[in-house]
Amino acid sequence: MGGGTGEDTDGATGDGTAAGRPVRCLVTGASGYLGGRLVPELLAAGYAVRCLARNPARLRDHPWAGRAEVVRGDVTDAASTGAALRGVGVAYYLVHSLGGGPGFEETDRAAARVFGERARAAGVRRIVYLGGLTPRGVPEEELSPHLRSRAEVGRLLLASGVPTAVLRAAVVIGSGSASFEMLRYLTERLPVMVTPSWVRTRLQPIAVRDVLRYLVGCATLPAGVNRTFDVGGPEVLTYQEMMRRYAEVAGLRRRIVLPVPVLSPTLSSHWVGWVTPVPAALARPLAESLRHEVVCAEHDIARYVPDPPGGRIGVTEALRLALKRVREADVATRWSSASVPGAPSDPLPTDPDWAGGSLYTDVRRRAVAASPEALWRVVEGIGGENGWYSLPLAWTVRGLLDRLAGGVGLARGRRDAARLRAGDALDFWRVEEIEPGRLLRLRAEMRLPGLAWLELWVERGPEGGTVYRQRALFHPHGLAGQAYWWGVSPFHAVVFGGMARNIAAAAEASEAAASAGATGATAEGAGSRPAGAPRPARRSWRPGSVRRRAVRRR
Repeated sequence: MGGGTGEDTDGATGDGTAAGRPVRCLVTGASGYLGGRLVPELLAAGYAVRCLARNPARLRDHPWAGRAEVVRGDVTDAASTGAALRGVGVAYYLVHSLGGGPGFEETDRAAARVFGERARAAGVRRIVYLGGLTPRGVPEEELSPHLRSRAEVGRLLLASGVPTAVLRAAVVIGSGSASFEMLRYLTERLPVMVTPSWVRTRLQPIAVRDVLRYLVGCATLPAGVNRTFDVGGPEVLTYQEMMRRYAEVAGLRRRIVLPVPVLSPTLSSHWVGWVTPVPAALARPLAESLRHEVVCAEHDIARYVPDPPGGRIGVTEALRLALKRVREADVATRWSSASVPGAPSDPLPTDPDWAGGSLYTDVRRRAVAASPEALWRVVEGIGGENGWYSLPLAWTVRGLLDRLAGGVGLARGRRDAARLRAGDALDFWRVEEIEPGRLLRLRAEMRLPGLAWLELWVERGPEGGTVYRQRALFHPHGLAGQAYWWGVSPFHAVVFGGMARNIAAAAEASEAAASAGATGATAEGAGSRPAGAPRPARRSWRPGSVRRRAVRRR
């Protein structure tokens, strides 16, 4: 993918080698949306890949994990960043502070300086950075804080002394991208919508496949290239036109859009947060980036990474490809792959006599008249469209309260209808650990006065039967945390007790249906509800015509 122009190419050839050896690329942000897709593209192009991750376990279950080196570190830490950059030829900087809280710009600034300094000291030959496309003719002080920070990071890397390519993109269209999810849910859920005035802003979207092609191609840029490149697709259109294109591709009726000027970026981000799975904290920078026209001023990147024979991917084709992936439940990464701003990241305490303070637990255990395999299929299929197998109203209310508090609620769903892997978002949980056939541990990412985990175990009983064990843990923060635990504990028998009973019953019904030779009613894959099994809790909002479907995996 991509390649040079026959000039001095920094010692790397178009097949990812130099002097017969693979060039090593460092990818930061590999647990995020684009980083997780870039790694396999670089491997396919012949590069050796090293990933820098704060939590290497989150990359363990990716399909490419066995072919890439993963090291622990953080771009704000000079020591771990310097160690990760040792022996690297090309370094990809794909990290940003997603939060809008005080200090995020300083965090971005400090991280970029550390990365540039350590890259120069390590002898890195090229840095590649993906930032945001800024509008022409708009003073930087009028830009949103997020766009301003992206621009500053680009300048710092360009001044680092290491040849740097700064790619600037507007809206990225791909299955699972935040921009695509926002567009998809707005269009599907609102046949008639009152929208912010930015829906009439002109922009130049780009397909994720073209973004990846440019990122890989930049590895072979000539050593003298140290500049920004505007990257976009072949079309310029308004957000309103994009919604109409999506409706056509998805087979929906024509949408009626009524723009109003009173919805500010702040108000519209909350509006987007309620209508779509994208939380307000992430919707706000997306909305702010659309206040001004974002159209490429040049297409100079084509001198070094030529357009493919068929040209760049247009908007309609990009939407079609993304929707096809969603419908086939074949989404490699999602916007939710990245950590949620403000979400806890503390691992589960492993010491039974943990000295970190109070640790409250709710433990349930049930014998299950089904095989461990049948029970595991239900466990791994939990959440998203399949629900949580207990009082639907309680889960719905908890999700709504979380959204009101600025959290993600239940809207994130699942990346894949059938499989989970470490690091996946699962409604307002994150998969902290998964041992196939045995353990699923979830860490809470809802707004809480403390830290919480939920463990689901599949075990063999002392006499060879199947046992389901469930454990909820909560580490309160201060008096508010203590009050929260004791306030919700009366509901545990209904919520957690009902979950244990219904998961066991769903596995038993699945086993019985399979034994009877029933077809189309197993809990295989996504743990779908067989005939006679309890109905799991479902989310109150679902896309109208595009729903996650259970897929049979062999």
